[in-house]
Amino acid sequence: MSGLYMMVTIANRSMLPKFLGYYQEQGVGVNLVTLGRGTAASEIMDYFGLESAEKAVLLAWVTEETWRELKKGLQKRFRIDVPGTGIAFIIPLASIGGRRELKFLTEGQDFVKGEEGTLKDTTHELLVVIANQGYSNLIMEAAKGAGAGGGTVIHARGTGMEKAESFFGVSLASEKEIIFIVSKTGKRTDIMKAVMKEAGMESKAKSIIFSLPVTATAGLRLMEDDQSD
Repeated sequence: MSGLYMMVTIANRSMLPKFLGYYQEQGVGVNLVTLGRGTAASEIMDYFGLESAEKAVLLAWVTEETWRELKKGLQKRFRIDVPGTGIAFIIPLASIGGRRELKFLTEGQDFVKGEEGTLKDTTHELLVVIANQGYSNLIMEAAKGAGAGGGTVIHARGTGMEKAESFFGVSLASEKEIIFIVSKTGKRTDIMKAVMKEAGMESKAKSIIFSLPVTATAGLRLMEDDQSD
């Protein structure tokens, strides 16, 4: 999907309110927050001036223009280029399920939907499903019925969800589950359609699904060979 990206920000948890506030100031109102912990060896942490601290991971959706403006602020206001401050990066989206969902994620940003596609020679994609907590089994049943092999679930909390009523006519819960599914590119559309049908915004799961290009994989061959028998 030309010009739209998932932005990932990793920073100390103490900085979370400041990052969220800054992004909302810049028109990026929909974010997902999950928690983590740094795992680098102590000598590496010391070398880069990093502290062993609890981390926050923020996910948001930005256009290329929005990213350029955000990057300037991250460098000037947060001095993100200084070791120990944090890191932010973007990943291009390949596709997203639903026009309303796309508008919801990009509200406040100047974005015109282009053609969906994949990076050259990409054979797999990472499907990301964001759903209300407690519906991961329903989502995986739908995905497996369309050819998915398996998935991984993490818990997160959404911000900016109060805007959902103007897009979908419903309110969205803040507690979320994020399901990661790696699939062959050729199966992407079928899996996304199945998830949207069984667990989309019309269901209690209230799922949003999009895909990211995967440039290489390891460990999927045996699973895919079994499915082809």
